[in-house]
This record gives sequence, C-alpha cells and structure tokens, in this order.
Amino acid sequence: MIRIVAILCCISVLAGCADLFTPGAAPAASGAPWVRDNRESRQVIELIAYTQRVAALQAEEQQRELNASTQMLSKDRSAYARVRLALLLALPGTAFNDDARASGLLESLAGAGVSEPPPGPMQQFAGLLHAQLSERLREQRRTAQLKEQLEALKAVERNIIERERARPR
Repeated sequence: MIRIVAILCCISVLAGCADLFTPGAAPAASGAPWVRDNRESRQVIELIAYTQRVAALQAEEQQRELNASTQMLSKDRSAYARVRLALLLALPGTAFNDDARASGLLESLAGAGVSEPPPGPMQQFAGLLHAQLSERLREQRRTAQLKEQLEALKAVERNIIERERARPR
C-alpha cells in the first residue's frame, strides 16, 4: 500500500511537470497538444487524489464509489473513466480488489500509442499502472505456484512418514 501511494505521488509530481512548455511557442494548429497534455495532467492528479481519498474511506463508502465508477464507465468509455475504475479495482485491502480486471481495463490504453504520436499523460499513467498490475499478477501467480509445490512436498513427506509407520519392525 505504501509502495503504491509513493508511486502515485511520484506520478503526480511528474504530471505537474507536464504543465511546462516552451515559452513563446505557439500552439500547434492541429489541436494544441500541450493543451491536451495540460488537461490530462490535471486529470491524472485528480485521479491520484481521488484514489487516496477512497483508500481512506470505510468499506461501505468504498463500495459506493466503486458502483459510481462502474456506472460512469458504462456511460462514458473514456480513458479517464477506465483509469478511475481501474485504480479503485487495484486498491489493496478492499473487498472488491480485482487486479486482473483492472489490468484488463488498462490494457488497450497501455498498448496504444506505438505508431501514434507520443502518448499523453493519461496514457502514460495508464501504462505505468498496467505495468504495476501486471507485475503484481505475476507475483500472485508465482506465489500460488510455490504454494502448490509446497503442498505437493508436504504430501510426499506424509506418504513417507505413513510408510515408515506401516513398515513392520
């Protein structure tokens, strides 16, 4: 939990740096990318603050926020709505924690931008969050695999002990 909060804080600092642009530079005629980046930077910071606020809520209130975010995503399939729901699903220690579903929500955002112009702050944040969730899922699978191996070794050990007891002396 502390690690995630630290990462989110670092991202907010980096997102704040996206507000800086070259003084005197005119906005691009095709949609002013720095305007999009500035708006997305503010959205990323807002999402981080929102997640920190929800993490401090009681379980019942967290569930209400999850329901609201799920409804928001069903009405609006924007990157903002996807990342908001993914952040809630990725909150550790909640009854609704679902890293696999959160990762799935972010997959298209994290994978986009390979042949497109440079990704904006929201897409970069989604990529970072997706990478963190993917790593957490890999660790969970590895832990489950090690537990299975341990149980198999315990079963072998029990069989050996039973054979030793059954052997006539």
